[in-house]
Amino acid sequence: MNSRESLAGWLRLTLIPGVGGETQRKLLAAFGLPEAIFGAGRSALSDVVGDRLAKLLLETDNRAAVERALNWADKDDQHVVCLADPEYPESLLQIPDPPTLLYVRGCLSQIKQVSVAMVGSRNPTPQGVANAERFAAALADAGLIITSGLALGIDAAAHRGALSVSGNTIAFMGTGIDRIYPAANLKLATEVARRGSIVSEYPLGTPPVAANFPRRNRLISGLSRGVLVVEATTESGSLITARLAADQGREVFAIPGSIHSPQSRGCHRLIKQGAKLVETVADVLDELGWTQPPALGKSASTTTAVDGEAGMLLQAMGFERCNLDEIAARSRLTADVVSVMLLHLELDGRVASLPGGYYQRTSQA
Repeated sequence: MNSRESLAGWLRLTLIPGVGGETQRKLLAAFGLPEAIFGAGRSALSDVVGDRLAKLLLETDNRAAVERALNWADKDDQHVVCLADPEYPESLLQIPDPPTLLYVRGCLSQIKQVSVAMVGSRNPTPQGVANAERFAAALADAGLIITSGLALGIDAAAHRGALSVSGNTIAFMGTGIDRIYPAANLKLATEVARRGSIVSEYPLGTPPVAANFPRRNRLISGLSRGVLVVEATTESGSLITARLAADQGREVFAIPGSIHSPQSRGCHRLIKQGAKLVETVADVLDELGWTQPPALGKSASTTTAVDGEAGMLLQAMGFERCNLDEIAARSRLTADVVSVMLLHLELDGRVASLPGGYYQRTSQA
């Protein structure tokens, strides 16, 4: 790792407002380490980045911000990793715009291990949540790191799935690493930091800014060997991550769903464009050439049989959402009987109730 003095130079460079990543890399390419940049004269700097930025570099006083970041990194589980650091992940060095610094809270070694990204809708169906949790658990159990963005919905489900087995998960933030967003995932973020890792390229204290989240997505895909989209509408930001993954030479996977569900249309579009259709965990592991351990006996699509009237009811429901009247008509049971059976199946985790009086089978069915 860098000495405190060396790290201070990297922080000074990255904490100058108006000097972005492209300019930082241009300066590093021209002068080498940050101390050489700040030791260069104004004329030499102007030749590389122009007069305005040269003035910013030499006249900006950001010592308080630098000291704050250094103090933050003094804790054992908090790290600042720069481009020249041996701990910097090689996979990010391969993308066109690697961040100059990474703020990491938690297990530092995870950011250099082989990972798979899982992303999807912030408003998923119950089946989507179940799929995300089970695929993440199985992939993490196979020794892969699960990367995602700590957003509500599929992202959170992916992190929970990984935490349920090995804890192999990384959450990329679109804010400063000390600003958990959304606040509803604070408890989840705390557990990810304790057993996995939280990573951000943004300075401490950076608030949620809409433009930062699409940029964050390039790191989710860039760190990973592939991106699995679980559920997504055609307008979902998850498709941005998938496009970035394709541009970065990563594999793109998508789980298909109902032709009637808006949450499946983004995945179907990706599959039409060449993404690999995924039905089981083995589909992902095989494509990545990852050896599946013997303990991983069941795929994420394995289900448990249900007998009797409950099994008949689930068969009548199919795999698409439906209301009570539709279920009663298909099963030829009375509405009262169906209502009671749905309640028991919901308590058993085999059926989920949806807004508007609809129901849908879960992966446990």
